[in-house]
Amino acid sequence: MSGNAGTIVPLILYFILIMGIAFWGNRAAAKKSDTKGFMEEYFIGSRSMGGFVLAMAIITTYTSASSFVGGPGVAYNVGLGWILLSMIQVPTAFLTLGVLGKRFALIARRTSAVTITDYIRARYSSDFVVVLASLSLLVFFMASMLAQFIGGARLFEAVTGYSYQTGLIIFGLTVVIYTTVGGFRAVVLTDTIQGIMMLVASVAILSAVVSVGGGVGRIMGTLYAADPQLLTPTGAGGAIPKPFILSFWVLVGIGILGLPQTTQKCLGYRDSRSMHNAMIIGTFVVGFTMLAMHLVGAMGRAVIPGIEVGDLAVPTLTVRLLSPFWAGVFIAGPLAAIMSTVDSMLIMCSAAIVKDLYFYYVAKNDDKKLPPKKVHGMSVVVTAVVGVLVFFAAMKPPSLLVWINLFAFGGLEAVFFCPTLFGLYWRRANSTGAILSMLTGAGAFFWLNITKTRVAGTTAIVPTIAVSIIAFALGSFFGKPESAERLKIFEMEH
Repeated sequence: MSGNAGTIVPLILYFILIMGIAFWGNRAAAKKSDTKGFMEEYFIGSRSMGGFVLAMAIITTYTSASSFVGGPGVAYNVGLGWILLSMIQVPTAFLTLGVLGKRFALIARRTSAVTITDYIRARYSSDFVVVLASLSLLVFFMASMLAQFIGGARLFEAVTGYSYQTGLIIFGLTVVIYTTVGGFRAVVLTDTIQGIMMLVASVAILSAVVSVGGGVGRIMGTLYAADPQLLTPTGAGGAIPKPFILSFWVLVGIGILGLPQTTQKCLGYRDSRSMHNAMIIGTFVVGFTMLAMHLVGAMGRAVIPGIEVGDLAVPTLTVRLLSPFWAGVFIAGPLAAIMSTVDSMLIMCSAAIVKDLYFYYVAKNDDKKLPPKKVHGMSVVVTAVVGVLVFFAAMKPPSLLVWINLFAFGGLEAVFFCPTLFGLYWRRANSTGAILSMLTGAGAFFWLNITKTRVAGTTAIVPTIAVSIIAFALGSFFGKPESAERLKIFEMEH
């Protein structure tokens, strides 16, 4: 298929805009004269996010290729039941900020924490825990970024008509460059714009599907005639059994409290009012976007039946139902969601290597050994290397990216859920519990996935979280308690 110039124009304008923001963010970071001030600016934007920006930063980081392409693709095959399942994700911002936000912000300021690993180091005072957390973050983030790169390139290919490789190059270069150049401030500002683009895109494609389908009533009638189970909570062919619903609640419900890419945002907001506003705005945005896009997938089956590969459902609907210009506007929405997930992971990968490992263990936390210019240079190199590795891995993509993304989500939760949550709320939590939880969680998750073992019909994440919680509790009870002096830092005033 030849490229469509009318579709590519809105994308080019959009890419130019976010690159401009990146260079503006770079100027803000360059003004910091000391290393720690530079790191606080580059990795968390000097803790200056307001409510709207914070909400968009959390939601756009959480939503991804799976939300705009993979999830609606499954809804196309399964029906309305998958929409109900996707609504489990509505409280993402509310849970993240409500449970973690205030405590994280206060403790981060007390301990000068810039990354989630800084918090873990301050709480557990264990090099083993810190290194294990950093390596786990890098491994699972690269798997998740692989899914995002594939999703972005596939969407670009399907909607514009240019090749998968062309889309991968344009998408990959853009996100790597603006993240590298602009740092956290550019990331969250582009996340805000990307969140707005997500909303606009969702409305555009949903309106087109409803209009072409002759209204919601007629669409539901068409789906019922094709397969009555498409309108049931269990989905076509009983694809959504009750144990799977429980699994989804754990994975994208309470499990999000263990996702470093969203909890990291809790370190960078301005004040409590910003946090409270973000909880409300974020809940609305993620609820509306998830509902709209999964409705597009489920109802799209009545409009264009017979799409064999679920991941192609949304791109196919976009090309056939929208004009070239509006198709270009639409593709900016899911690409925005994908890019905002990748940029957050890239900046955290850079922070894990440069800040959490090199600066602390090699430079020995000495500003003189690692001045701001060197930090910036190292961050550029690290971000570029990680981006290039993921780029080449994405050249030969697997078939269904939603499952790659869910695997990466599960792995991160297996490692970070207990150390993050219990470290904030349980005084008895210690490094022994954290180590046992991280090792057994990751081990159980890999073993259950490799052997395809099911416990009571659930997916791997349910027994994984259960095992990691038990291991954390045992380690904390029998391990050496943390010092009273250290624990004072983590006590909240009532």
